[in-house]
Order: sequence, then C-alpha cells, then structure tokens
Amino acid sequence: MEPTAALPAPPLTFFAHVTVQVGAPQEVGITPAGRRRVIPILGGTVRGDGWSGQVLPGGADFQRVIGDTLADLDARYVLETDEGERIYVANRALRAASAEVTAKLVRGEPVDPALVYFRCTPRFETASPRLAWIHERLFIGTGIRRPDAVEISFYAVG
Repeated sequence: MEPTAALPAPPLTFFAHVTVQVGAPQEVGITPAGRRRVIPILGGTVRGDGWSGQVLPGGADFQRVIGDTLADLDARYVLETDEGERIYVANRALRAASAEVTAKLVRGEPVDPALVYFRCTPRFETASPRLAWIHERLFIGTGIRRPDAVEISFYAVG
C-alpha cells in the first residue's frame, strides 16, 4: 500500500474573542501533581462575529504549574450573549515559557506575550438553538495572560 500524502490543513474560522477578568490566585501549594492554584473568574466580555456578550462571574481557572516552565490550565465558566443565550465553556490550555517568564506570570507580573506559548482546546455547550452548531465543531484558541485578565481568541476548525 502506497503512503498517502498529508491531507490539507483545515481552515480556521474566528468564533469569539474573550477578555476574562480574574481575581487573586488561591494558592493550594505544591502537591504530587504540581503547584495547584485556583484563579477566580470575576467577569469579562466576549465579542463574536455578529454577536457579543459577557463572561458571567463565578467560574474559575484550575491551574497546575509543572516545573519551572509549564502550566496546565483547566478553566470553567459561562458566557452570556446580549440576547440572553448562555454558553458553558470548558477550556483546557497549555502555557509554556522560560523559567524566568513563568515565574513572573505566577507572581502576576506583566510579560511580553511573544515569550509565552499559550494554546487551548475549548469545548462549548449551549441550550440555544441558534448556537447549537457549536456542538458539532472542534475549536482551538490562543491566549495572552495579563496581570488581571486573560484574553483568548477562539477559532472553529473547518
């Protein structure tokens, strides 16, 4: 059997840009799985193609800082469109940077986003008939960590 050539890369289509306001980290400490932190989600905004809304307060980012250079992130929160539709977000992410940059991020200091690899694989759920198509797509995203916020752009994988 002849090897098959690589299939073309799928296109990405912009879905939304989210700015999530975050509170002070709740430090759990160093566990066998890494340094555990819980970052409260206080609110924020979301802007999609033809729609906008807010990030509802009450979610959190459950972080595991592994070693000096890597963080495994698991954020759970709810978006609400201006029309009142709600979208549950379960977003897994990896954030990698040099030990120096990672230490600054953990301390809540600003860093140059170009020095950080921050990619995510969100899953969305909604009861909205208008947005039901999101259950039938995979999404990826890219993010930036600010001292008091996280910015993420989400893209549907075509």
